Amino acid sequence: MALSLAERTEQLNAEQRLLIKADRDIEEGRQRLRDQENRVLDLQADGHDIRQAERLVDLLKQTLTEWERHRTLIEQRVIYLRQQVDLTPPKAG
Repeated sequence: MALSLAERTEQLNAEQRLLIKADRDIEEGRQRLRDQENRVLDLQADGHDIRQAERLVDLLKQTLTEWERHRTLIEQRVIYLRQQVDLTPPKAG
Protein backbone atom coordinates (compact mmCIF):
# COMPACT_ATOMS: atom_id res chain seq x y z
CA MET A 1 0.00 0.00 0.00
CA ALA A 2 1.39 3.36 -1.05
CA LEU A 3 1.73 6.01 1.59
CA SER A 4 0.22 9.43 1.09
CA LEU A 5 2.37 12.56 1.04
CA ALA A 6 1.05 13.45 4.50
CA GLU A 7 2.01 10.02 5.88
CA ARG A 8 5.48 10.21 4.34
CA THR A 9 5.93 13.72 5.66
CA GLU A 10 4.90 12.60 9.16
CA GLN A 11 7.34 9.69 8.97
CA LEU A 12 10.06 12.08 7.83
CA ASN A 13 9.32 14.44 10.72
CA ALA A 14 9.39 11.55 13.20
CA GLU A 15 12.71 10.28 11.85
CA GLN A 16 14.19 13.78 11.97
CA ARG A 17 13.19 14.01 15.64
CA LEU A 18 14.85 10.64 16.24
CA LEU A 19 17.98 11.89 14.50
CA ILE A 20 18.14 14.93 16.77
CA LYS A 21 17.70 12.68 19.81
CA ALA A 22 20.38 10.29 18.55
CA ASP A 23 22.82 13.20 18.13
CA ARG A 24 22.08 14.38 21.67
CA ASP A 25 22.40 10.86 23.11
CA ILE A 26 25.72 10.30 21.34
CA GLU A 27 27.14 13.59 22.60
CA GLU A 28 26.01 12.78 26.14
CA GLY A 29 27.52 9.31 25.78
CA ARG A 30 30.82 10.78 24.66
CA GLN A 31 30.80 13.02 27.73
CA ARG A 32 30.11 10.02 30.00
CA LEU A 33 33.01 8.20 28.35
CA ARG A 34 35.36 11.15 28.91
CA ASP A 35 34.23 11.36 32.54
CA GLN A 36 34.86 7.65 33.06
CA GLU A 37 38.29 7.86 31.42
CA ASN A 38 39.14 10.68 33.84
CA ARG A 39 37.96 8.56 36.76
CA VAL A 40 40.24 5.74 35.63
CA LEU A 41 43.18 8.14 35.62
CA ASP A 42 42.29 9.42 39.08
CA LEU A 43 41.88 5.90 40.46
CA GLN A 44 45.14 4.81 38.89
CA ALA A 45 46.97 7.85 40.30
CA ASP A 46 45.67 6.95 43.76
CA GLY A 47 46.87 3.36 43.39
CA HIS A 48 43.45 1.71 43.12
CA ASP A 49 42.59 -1.39 41.10
CA ILE A 50 41.18 0.00 37.84
CA ARG A 51 40.09 -3.21 36.10
CA GLN A 52 36.35 -2.65 36.61
CA ALA A 53 36.63 1.03 35.75
CA GLU A 54 38.47 0.13 32.53
CA ARG A 55 35.82 -2.48 31.76
CA LEU A 56 33.18 0.25 32.00
CA VAL A 57 35.23 2.38 29.58
CA ASP A 58 35.21 -0.51 27.11
CA LEU A 59 31.44 -0.98 27.52
CA LEU A 60 30.81 2.72 27.01
CA LYS A 61 32.89 2.63 23.81
CA GLN A 62 30.94 -0.38 22.53
CA THR A 63 27.66 1.33 23.35
CA LEU A 64 28.71 4.48 21.51
CA THR A 65 29.65 2.42 18.47
CA GLU A 66 26.17 0.87 18.42
CA TRP A 67 24.50 4.25 18.92
CA GLU A 68 26.51 5.67 16.00
CA ARG A 69 25.46 2.73 13.80
CA HIS A 70 21.84 3.30 14.77
CA ARG A 71 22.20 7.01 14.02
CA THR A 72 23.49 6.11 10.54
CA LEU A 73 20.40 3.98 9.92
CA ILE A 74 18.14 6.84 11.01
CA GLU A 75 20.04 9.24 8.77
CA GLN A 76 19.65 6.88 5.80
CA ARG A 77 15.92 6.64 6.50
CA VAL A 78 15.66 10.45 6.61
CA ILE A 79 17.41 10.71 3.25
CA TYR A 80 15.11 8.08 1.75
CA LEU A 81 11.97 9.76 3.09
CA ARG A 82 13.12 13.18 1.89
CA GLN A 83 13.52 11.73 -1.59
CA GLN A 84 10.07 10.18 -1.38
CA VAL A 85 8.45 13.41 -0.22
CA ASP A 86 10.27 15.39 -2.93
CA LEU A 87 9.21 12.90 -5.63
CA THR A 88 5.55 12.79 -4.67
CA PRO A 89 3.59 14.81 -7.20
CA PRO A 90 1.15 17.31 -5.73
CA LYS A 91 -2.50 16.32 -5.88
CA ALA A 92 -4.60 18.05 -8.50
CA GLY A 93 -6.98 20.66 -7.23
